[in-house]
Amino acid sequence: MKFMKKASIPLCLVVLAMACQTPENTSMNNKTLPPAPVAHKQDCVLTQHDHTRVDPYFWMRLTDEQKNAEAPDVQTQRVLEYLTHENEYTESVLGHTNEFQSQLYDEIVGRIKQDDESVPYLDNGYWYYTRYEEGKEYPIHCRKKGSLEAEEEVMLNVNDLAEDHSYYAASGLRVSPDNKILVFGEDTLSRRIYTLRFKDLETGEYLDDRIENVSPGGAWANDNQTFFYTSKNKVSLLSEKIFRHRLGEQAQNDELVYHEKDPSYYIGVYRSKSGEFLIIYNSSTLVSDYHILSSDDPSGDFQQFSSRDDKHEYSIDHIDDKFYIITNLDAKNFRLMETPDKATHKDNWKEVIPHREDVLLEGMELFTDYLVLDERKGGLTQLRIMDQASGEEHYLDFGEPAYTAYISTNEVLDTDELRFGYTSMTTPNSTFDYNMKTKERTLKKQQEVVGGHNPEDYVTERVWATARDGAKVPISIVYKKGFVMDGSGPLLQYAYGSYGSTVDAYFVSHRLSLLDRGFAVAIAHIRGGSMMGRQWYEDGKMFKKKNTFQDFVDCSKFLIEEQYTSPEHLYAQGGSAGGLLMGAIVNMNPELYNLVIAAVPFVDVVSTMSDPSIPLTSNEWDEWGDPREKDSYDYMLSYSPYDNVEEKDYPNLLVTTGLFDSQVQYWEPAKWVAKIRDKKTDDNILVLKTNMTAGHGGASGRFERYKITALQYAMMLDMEGFMEEFRD
Repeated sequence: MKFMKKASIPLCLVVLAMACQTPENTSMNNKTLPPAPVAHKQDCVLTQHDHTRVDPYFWMRLTDEQKNAEAPDVQTQRVLEYLTHENEYTESVLGHTNEFQSQLYDEIVGRIKQDDESVPYLDNGYWYYTRYEEGKEYPIHCRKKGSLEAEEEVMLNVNDLAEDHSYYAASGLRVSPDNKILVFGEDTLSRRIYTLRFKDLETGEYLDDRIENVSPGGAWANDNQTFFYTSKNKVSLLSEKIFRHRLGEQAQNDELVYHEKDPSYYIGVYRSKSGEFLIIYNSSTLVSDYHILSSDDPSGDFQQFSSRDDKHEYSIDHIDDKFYIITNLDAKNFRLMETPDKATHKDNWKEVIPHREDVLLEGMELFTDYLVLDERKGGLTQLRIMDQASGEEHYLDFGEPAYTAYISTNEVLDTDELRFGYTSMTTPNSTFDYNMKTKERTLKKQQEVVGGHNPEDYVTERVWATARDGAKVPISIVYKKGFVMDGSGPLLQYAYGSYGSTVDAYFVSHRLSLLDRGFAVAIAHIRGGSMMGRQWYEDGKMFKKKNTFQDFVDCSKFLIEEQYTSPEHLYAQGGSAGGLLMGAIVNMNPELYNLVIAAVPFVDVVSTMSDPSIPLTSNEWDEWGDPREKDSYDYMLSYSPYDNVEEKDYPNLLVTTGLFDSQVQYWEPAKWVAKIRDKKTDDNILVLKTNMTAGHGGASGRFERYKITALQYAMMLDMEGFMEEFRD
């Protein structure tokens, strides 16, 4: 699932100046704040649809070439100095919490089992698993041949590869069908631009083959010599071409097998679960398209699965000489169909499971004798087991009011065992094997919370807020027993609300640092996600996007009215497209929140969506609208957080970004913060934290990322008086 975003439009040459203003007499625990940075304003006039906007901070935008240059030019140096100044200001404002942050960080990391190991899964004769060693940031990818008692083979120790890098990610591991060659993608910059590397698993040596500027992952043909991969456009960073690479050959000689010329599509390539087909997928917001090739024919030509139609989304997988298709063709909530693998055009599709108004069909898992469907009804995930021979079916029961259940890794076709995952806001992540024949459920592993965790000490609820248009919006809540609902309790409200991505109720151990100090945590399942079906998504995108923001505000008002909390103790958090949500709510109802945390926020909507040279923009016109069209432009302009900053009081704000973010470019939050600081009429805290070496996902490694969590928690807890407790 894609997340978010990017940047701006025309080129304006500007000069940056920094100054200090007089202290605002703002205080945090009776501390007077130091002078805040002031960004020089130089107007850049942006004209579109006979409407003129003035952007005083357009100069903050740098190109990749400027950021990566060994000798920065004047503008680059000034922008980097400005971001550094903002970081220094953040430190001066929050520095009194440094020891508390360290305590929280140690507490959060201390709950994580350091020498941990995933549950092994069987694939092509090997048991695969990932393990971690104490004190190490990165995973070690391993396998054992034939039996869990066999000798361990270390395929990839990411700690060794990451040793000389401030950021490192290894992703998309693929092992050849003969189990001898591993290919993986590595990113050392955090802009999600990968280099493919190949390793001989028998000798442990890396091959000379290296392929740059790609997406991670890909697909092996059955000859064990041919690998299909996806390259990226160097400017937009969109995936657009599929190449055929033969081991031992130079990457520049790789054969182009598919070129997606429509910039509104993401593309990629994978193997079917049966292993019989290589599949190229093309996916825009509203349209899916597939091309298939026999895995036994690596030199062949890919054939289109069915015609590309407007507004037709579907997914496919293969087993037993036929494809199964989950499609929204005449089915808003999707239905299941099948077709022979030699007659794949939609004219040959036959319905297996019809469309249902009250059930969203989200996924499937294929087995020789069983079909497992991932469905959503009443906002909750259900796993439906269907016996292909007898026609009998049943659902798994999970027994909690709010939870997350999902199909896990299942690589074996001929088995009665289904591997699935389960978690809730009180139950740690759990991995189960379920015998679809005997209906026996076996817990293989539950996430260990070091130091102990008793789910019975906490309460989880699922409540419903009524939005202003009458829609019933579900909210998942967790708190520790003893939480008093008299309006005095602190509560953190989180949401995302875009792309149809549903944030289910889930467990994270670091949340205990809030819950055990008296916080409640609520996830608002607002429109823009798919919690209540496909229409829930449709009602929170394009010209209905404001429903997303209004739902969040109405959930906040509900939580206040029901005395879970009060505006003095209500905290809001969202990231990426959820950061857009944060930007919108502080413009709409700033009085409802004590502190809003906006992580990598997509806040400069109109400028970003007007510039197709920025990564991901053209792919998302069907999500937000195309501002080249006046109606879309006007609607986006009416809610774009950056364009709607006003002279008024804003809540306390903590904003985070990454200099190398390829999805939401750093200058969006930087410009937004500068504009709010210039306009706001309050004495509240406004700080910007820029990670100067990372991108959209923050720091790499499993522990380093929690430093920003500790900062966020320290700020909230400080506002609730816990610094005094810490000092005592």
